[in-house]
Amino acid sequence: MRIGVDVGGTNTDAVLLSGKKVLGAVKRPTSGDVSSGISEAIGALISECDVKPGEISAVMIGTTHFTNAFIQRRELVPVYAMRIGFPAARGIPPFASWPEDLKTLACGGSAMVPGGFEFDGREISPLDEAAIAEVVTEARAKGLGQIAVSCIFSQLNADHESRAAALISELAPEMEVSLSSELGRVGLLERENAAIMNASLRPLAETITAAFHRALEEQGITAPFYISQNDGTLMSADYMQRYPVMTFAAGPTNSIRGAAWLTGANDAIVVDIGGTTSDVGVLTGGFPRQSTVHVDVGGVRTNFRMPDILSIGLGGGSRIHEDGDTVRVGPDSVGYRLLSEGRVFGGDTLTASDIAVASGQISFGDPERVGDLSPALLSGARAAISHLIDDAIDRMKTMPGDIPMILVGGGSVLVSETPRGVSEMMHPDHAGVANAIGAAIGQVSGEVDRIYNIADSEARSEAFADAKAQAKADAISAGAAPDSVEIVNIEAVPLQYLPGGATRVVCRAVGDLAMAE
Repeated sequence: MRIGVDVGGTNTDAVLLSGKKVLGAVKRPTSGDVSSGISEAIGALISECDVKPGEISAVMIGTTHFTNAFIQRRELVPVYAMRIGFPAARGIPPFASWPEDLKTLACGGSAMVPGGFEFDGREISPLDEAAIAEVVTEARAKGLGQIAVSCIFSQLNADHESRAAALISELAPEMEVSLSSELGRVGLLERENAAIMNASLRPLAETITAAFHRALEEQGITAPFYISQNDGTLMSADYMQRYPVMTFAAGPTNSIRGAAWLTGANDAIVVDIGGTTSDVGVLTGGFPRQSTVHVDVGGVRTNFRMPDILSIGLGGGSRIHEDGDTVRVGPDSVGYRLLSEGRVFGGDTLTASDIAVASGQISFGDPERVGDLSPALLSGARAAISHLIDDAIDRMKTMPGDIPMILVGGGSVLVSETPRGVSEMMHPDHAGVANAIGAAIGQVSGEVDRIYNIADSEARSEAFADAKAQAKADAISAGAAPDSVEIVNIEAVPLQYLPGGATRVVCRAVGDLAMAE
């Protein structure tokens, strides 16, 4: 039996799965200290399902803590950024494009040292180890504990980054090092940003890991726990402490994976409607479609793997605005205050949930409190909600023709009619906790994104074999059972602006979780 937990900004959802059967599900308010909210949700779940803590074989947790910390500029530590590639990469220094408020918190200093590679693997210049020693001395003098190391074309050849990390460990064993080659994709500045973001969150990752441990101990659960990544797969607690940025966007990703599991669909549009926003994603081959463009997180451009998600301001707590004959829904929302401010719950704010109750789509609260709403208002609000959903689906589709849609989330009651462009609307049982189910069913993945010099078919075969081997090794190191790992996707894109058959190869491997004995 597995427990899946999704720690959201408002609610913490928990589900218990036995094989392919959902034994129970609960929702509890998220707590400020993290652990007590999780403990309460899990405690209520195992009590409701009448199971013993010793019967649980694993706990999977999805969390938004790291995304929220970065966006809200809290609990971040200063990082020293070292870029290897001087003088070729001196044009735009580290932190150059960061918002000033975030730069003030995260920038502990920066330096550029000689080294780096050309796209074909040749050295730009030898690595300057003396300069690295000077960087460590300066970072130590500032009292910093985190260093982010980036290098030109390190996704092609990571030798200089690896050597720099080894030197830092020798000179300052107390410092933690984040390498861009382990986090980002093609693009030096974005990959460097990913390493800096990761380093700034590592102390918080230790705190969150301890909170998760504490929550499980309070319930007497000794089974191992795993954390959801942003590609719909899992990582161990140790792995999360090294790479906390890999949890970004794990919530919407889990909803998409949970929707696939609940319906059996492999290809569909998934609409996850919460209390404040709706996340629209695309299910491709059972996994979320990955974004192919640079992603902006808290005002910083980065390029680590992220699901292709469109968020719109539509949720159960969205406010209804009347402007003459026009009715507008959101994007502002009462959020977690819905149970006190919504009309059907005794408040004075008209929300999308009130419209759903007044229209007979759902029954909760006191329906009499919305009995005086005019038919024109109800019709206008429903039309505005439909327009928001229709537009979001249209923006996420990449080909003509209708496509199946899966509706999940606590606010899914807002949609009563099949949207335009949808061939079939599925609203499965347990749709309200699809995110926690997505966490519980997670597998483990590994990914490689590298540039190879492919001059002929033989070189192409060698490049593919190398990418597949590295992706499988990454999956196994992240906790996958070696015998279960298989390649699920491999893409090759020729880079026209580079000579010599330069080709970007992206390869992804997925395997089942290697359960601890």
